[in-house]
Amino acid sequence: MDTLLHGVSDLTIESDPSPNCESVPVEQEEEDISRDLLELPIEICERRPTCQRCCRPVKVCLCPFLPAHPLEVSTGLYIVQHPAEESRVLRTVPLLAACLPPGKCKVFVGRRFNKERNAELAAVCHSSKTLLLYPGAEARNLEDMSEELSGEEHNVIIIDGTWSQAKDMFLRNSLFHIPKQVQLNTTLSSQYVIRTQPTNMCLSTLECAAITLSIMEKNPAIQEVLLKPLQALCSFQQQHL
Repeated sequence: MDTLLHGVSDLTIESDPSPNCESVPVEQEEEDISRDLLELPIEICERRPTCQRCCRPVKVCLCPFLPAHPLEVSTGLYIVQHPAEESRVLRTVPLLAACLPPGKCKVFVGRRFNKERNAELAAVCHSSKTLLLYPGAEARNLEDMSEELSGEEHNVIIIDGTWSQAKDMFLRNSLFHIPKQVQLNTTLSSQYVIRTQPTNMCLSTLECAAITLSIMEKNPAIQEVLLKPLQALCSFQQQHL
Protein backbone atom coordinates (compact mmCIF):
# COMPACT_ATOMS: atom_id res chain seq x y z
CA MET A 1 0.00 0.00 0.00
CA ASP A 2 2.85 2.44 0.60
CA THR A 3 3.91 2.16 -3.04
CA LEU A 4 0.42 2.78 -4.32
CA LEU A 5 -0.10 5.81 -2.13
CA HIS A 6 3.26 7.22 -3.20
CA GLY A 7 2.17 6.86 -6.82
CA VAL A 8 -0.99 8.87 -6.21
CA SER A 9 0.86 11.68 -4.50
CA ASP A 10 3.23 12.00 -7.49
CA LEU A 11 0.49 11.80 -10.12
CA THR A 12 0.03 14.94 -12.27
CA ILE A 13 -3.47 15.29 -13.69
CA GLU A 14 -3.91 17.51 -16.73
CA SER A 15 -7.06 18.25 -18.70
CA ASP A 16 -6.99 17.26 -22.36
CA PRO A 17 -7.03 20.42 -24.52
CA SER A 18 -8.69 18.53 -27.40
CA PRO A 19 -12.23 19.81 -28.05
CA ASN A 20 -13.33 16.25 -28.92
CA CYS A 21 -12.68 15.04 -25.37
CA GLU A 22 -14.94 15.84 -22.48
CA SER A 23 -12.97 17.46 -19.69
CA VAL A 24 -13.30 15.88 -16.21
CA PRO A 25 -12.83 18.20 -13.23
CA VAL A 26 -9.60 17.53 -11.33
CA GLU A 27 -11.47 17.20 -8.05
CA GLN A 28 -13.76 14.53 -9.46
CA GLU A 29 -10.82 12.60 -10.93
CA GLU A 30 -9.02 12.64 -7.59
CA GLU A 31 -12.15 11.38 -5.85
CA ASP A 32 -12.45 8.53 -8.36
CA ILE A 33 -8.83 7.50 -7.78
CA SER A 34 -9.24 7.64 -4.01
CA ARG A 35 -12.39 5.52 -4.21
CA ASP A 36 -10.62 2.95 -6.39
CA LEU A 37 -7.79 2.71 -3.91
CA LEU A 38 -10.17 2.23 -1.02
CA GLU A 39 -11.84 -0.63 -2.86
CA LEU A 40 -8.55 -2.53 -3.29
CA PRO A 41 -8.30 -5.68 -1.15
CA ILE A 42 -6.29 -5.17 2.03
CA GLU A 43 -3.46 -7.59 2.63
CA ILE A 44 -3.42 -8.59 6.27
CA CYS A 45 -0.04 -9.75 7.58
CA GLU A 46 -0.67 -12.23 10.34
CA ARG A 47 2.12 -12.66 12.87
CA ARG A 48 3.15 -16.17 13.71
CA PRO A 49 1.85 -17.39 17.09
CA THR A 50 4.47 -16.68 19.75
CA CYS A 51 5.19 -18.65 22.91
CA GLN A 52 4.45 -16.49 25.92
CA ARG A 53 7.31 -17.93 27.96
CA CYS A 54 10.35 -18.01 25.66
CA CYS A 55 9.04 -15.33 23.21
CA ARG A 56 9.89 -17.57 20.26
CA PRO A 57 7.53 -18.56 17.43
CA VAL A 58 5.51 -21.58 18.58
CA LYS A 59 7.00 -23.79 15.84
CA VAL A 60 10.50 -23.18 17.19
CA CYS A 61 9.63 -22.90 20.88
CA LEU A 62 12.59 -23.47 23.21
CA CYS A 63 10.59 -24.18 26.36
CA PRO A 64 11.64 -27.88 26.42
CA PHE A 65 15.17 -26.60 27.08
CA LEU A 66 14.18 -24.24 29.87
CA PRO A 67 14.10 -25.38 33.52
CA ALA A 68 10.78 -26.90 34.55
CA HIS A 69 10.58 -24.34 37.34
CA PRO A 70 12.28 -20.93 37.57
CA LEU A 71 15.68 -21.03 39.23
CA GLU A 72 15.62 -19.85 42.83
CA VAL A 73 18.14 -17.04 43.07
CA SER A 74 18.60 -14.18 45.51
CA THR A 75 20.45 -11.95 43.04
CA GLY A 76 18.42 -9.45 41.07
CA LEU A 77 19.42 -8.81 37.44
CA TYR A 78 18.77 -5.45 35.80
CA ILE A 79 19.29 -5.48 32.04
CA VAL A 80 19.68 -2.06 30.40
CA GLN A 81 19.03 -2.81 26.76
CA HIS A 82 19.87 -0.75 23.71
CA PRO A 83 16.69 -0.25 21.60
CA ALA A 84 18.28 -2.04 18.63
CA GLU A 85 18.46 -5.27 20.66
CA GLU A 86 14.73 -5.31 21.32
CA SER A 87 13.91 -6.04 17.67
CA ARG A 88 16.54 -8.71 17.07
CA VAL A 89 15.10 -12.14 16.33
CA LEU A 90 17.94 -14.07 17.98
CA ARG A 91 18.16 -12.09 21.20
CA THR A 92 18.97 -13.98 24.40
CA VAL A 93 17.45 -11.82 27.14
CA PRO A 94 13.93 -13.36 26.83
CA LEU A 95 15.48 -16.80 27.39
CA LEU A 96 17.29 -15.50 30.46
CA ALA A 97 14.12 -13.97 31.90
CA ALA A 98 12.19 -17.19 31.24
CA CYS A 99 14.62 -19.13 33.44
CA LEU A 100 14.28 -16.85 36.46
CA PRO A 101 11.45 -15.99 38.87
CA PRO A 102 9.29 -12.95 38.11
CA GLY A 103 11.00 -9.79 39.30
CA LYS A 104 14.49 -11.28 39.28
CA CYS A 105 15.27 -10.15 35.74
CA LYS A 106 14.03 -6.68 34.84
CA VAL A 107 14.68 -5.09 31.46
CA PHE A 108 14.95 -1.35 30.81
CA VAL A 109 15.09 -0.33 27.14
CA GLY A 110 16.72 2.92 26.09
CA ARG A 111 19.92 4.81 25.39
CA ARG A 112 19.75 7.40 28.16
CA PHE A 113 18.57 6.94 31.73
CA ASN A 114 18.10 9.39 34.61
CA LYS A 115 16.46 9.48 38.01
CA GLU A 116 13.51 11.56 36.79
CA ARG A 117 12.36 9.11 34.12
CA ASN A 118 13.83 5.91 35.57
CA ALA A 119 13.32 6.15 39.33
CA GLU A 120 13.53 2.40 39.96
CA LEU A 121 16.76 1.97 38.02
CA ALA A 122 18.25 5.07 39.65
CA ALA A 123 17.47 3.69 43.11
CA VAL A 124 19.18 0.42 42.18
CA CYS A 125 22.26 2.26 40.92
CA HIS A 126 22.53 4.19 44.20
CA SER A 127 22.26 1.04 46.32
CA SER A 128 25.50 -0.15 47.94
CA LYS A 129 24.41 -3.69 47.10
CA THR A 130 24.49 -3.12 43.35
CA LEU A 131 27.26 -4.13 40.95
CA LEU A 132 27.70 -3.07 37.32
CA LEU A 133 29.10 -5.76 35.04
CA TYR A 134 31.30 -3.81 32.64
CA PRO A 135 35.01 -4.43 31.96
CA GLY A 136 37.60 -1.73 32.46
CA ALA A 137 40.58 -0.52 34.44
CA GLU A 138 38.40 0.27 37.45
CA ALA A 139 36.58 -3.07 37.41
CA ARG A 140 37.31 -5.81 39.93
CA ASN A 141 37.18 -9.48 39.04
CA LEU A 142 33.86 -10.81 40.29
CA GLU A 143 35.45 -14.18 41.06
CA ASP A 144 37.67 -12.51 43.68
CA MET A 145 34.77 -10.97 45.61
CA SER A 146 33.05 -14.09 46.96
CA GLU A 147 33.65 -13.19 50.62
CA GLU A 148 32.35 -9.66 50.18
CA LEU A 149 29.19 -10.93 48.53
CA SER A 150 28.33 -13.51 51.17
CA GLY A 151 25.22 -13.26 53.29
CA GLU A 152 23.44 -10.41 51.49
CA GLU A 153 21.28 -10.07 48.41
CA HIS A 154 22.84 -8.08 45.60
CA ASN A 155 21.79 -6.59 42.29
CA VAL A 156 23.76 -6.78 39.05
CA ILE A 157 23.31 -4.38 36.14
CA ILE A 158 24.23 -5.71 32.68
CA ILE A 159 24.31 -3.57 29.53
CA ASP A 160 22.75 -5.41 26.58
CA GLY A 161 23.99 -4.30 23.17
CA THR A 162 26.91 -4.52 20.79
CA TRP A 163 30.27 -3.52 22.22
CA SER A 164 30.08 -0.06 20.65
CA GLN A 165 26.50 0.42 21.88
CA ALA A 166 27.38 -0.75 25.40
CA LYS A 167 30.39 1.56 25.52
CA ASP A 168 28.31 4.53 24.42
CA MET A 169 25.61 3.78 26.99
CA PHE A 170 28.17 3.40 29.77
CA LEU A 171 29.99 6.64 28.96
CA ARG A 172 26.86 8.74 28.50
CA ASN A 173 24.89 7.60 31.56
CA SER A 174 26.23 8.95 34.84
CA LEU A 175 23.96 6.54 36.74
CA PHE A 176 26.13 3.64 35.58
CA HIS A 177 29.22 5.17 37.16
CA ILE A 178 27.76 4.94 40.66
CA PRO A 179 27.74 1.14 41.35
CA LYS A 180 30.88 -0.90 41.93
CA GLN A 181 32.22 -1.95 38.55
CA VAL A 182 33.04 -5.63 38.09
CA GLN A 183 34.17 -7.91 35.28
CA LEU A 184 34.44 -11.61 34.57
CA ASN A 185 37.89 -13.15 34.54
CA THR A 186 37.01 -16.16 32.44
CA THR A 187 38.56 -18.04 29.55
CA LEU A 188 35.19 -19.38 28.41
CA SER A 189 34.63 -19.04 24.66
CA SER A 190 31.22 -17.85 23.57
CA GLN A 191 28.72 -20.53 22.57
CA TYR A 192 26.59 -17.91 20.85
CA VAL A 193 28.03 -18.94 17.49
CA ILE A 194 25.13 -17.72 15.36
CA ARG A 195 25.94 -14.09 16.03
CA THR A 196 29.27 -12.51 15.14
CA GLN A 197 31.36 -11.45 18.15
CA PRO A 198 34.47 -9.20 18.05
CA THR A 199 36.48 -12.09 19.52
CA ASN A 200 35.79 -15.58 20.85
CA MET A 201 36.18 -14.19 24.37
CA CYS A 202 33.20 -11.85 23.94
CA LEU A 203 30.13 -13.32 25.59
CA SER A 204 26.43 -12.82 25.00
CA THR A 205 24.25 -11.21 27.67
CA LEU A 206 22.83 -14.59 28.63
CA GLU A 207 26.31 -16.09 28.99
CA CYS A 208 27.46 -13.16 31.14
CA ALA A 209 24.39 -13.53 33.33
CA ALA A 210 24.87 -17.30 33.62
CA ILE A 211 28.45 -16.97 34.83
CA THR A 212 27.60 -14.04 37.10
CA LEU A 213 24.72 -15.84 38.79
CA SER A 214 26.72 -19.02 39.27
CA ILE A 215 29.36 -16.93 41.11
CA MET A 216 26.92 -14.78 43.08
CA GLU A 217 24.81 -17.76 44.13
CA LYS A 218 27.81 -20.05 44.63
CA ASN A 219 26.12 -22.65 42.46
CA PRO A 220 27.98 -23.75 39.28
CA ALA A 221 24.92 -25.72 38.12
CA ILE A 222 23.14 -22.42 37.36
CA GLN A 223 25.50 -21.77 34.48
CA GLU A 224 24.71 -25.12 32.86
CA VAL A 225 20.96 -24.62 33.22
CA LEU A 226 20.99 -21.12 31.72
CA LEU A 227 23.21 -22.06 28.79
CA LYS A 228 21.05 -25.01 27.74
CA PRO A 229 18.42 -22.93 25.83
CA LEU A 230 21.21 -20.89 24.18
CA GLN A 231 22.85 -24.08 22.94
CA ALA A 232 19.51 -25.28 21.60
CA LEU A 233 18.89 -21.96 19.85
CA CYS A 234 22.27 -22.07 18.12
CA SER A 235 21.87 -25.72 17.16
CA PHE A 236 18.45 -25.09 15.64
CA GLN A 237 19.64 -22.09 13.63
CA GLN A 238 22.66 -23.94 12.28
CA GLN A 239 20.47 -26.81 11.13
CA HIS A 240 18.32 -24.43 9.09
CA LEU A 241 21.02 -22.37 7.43
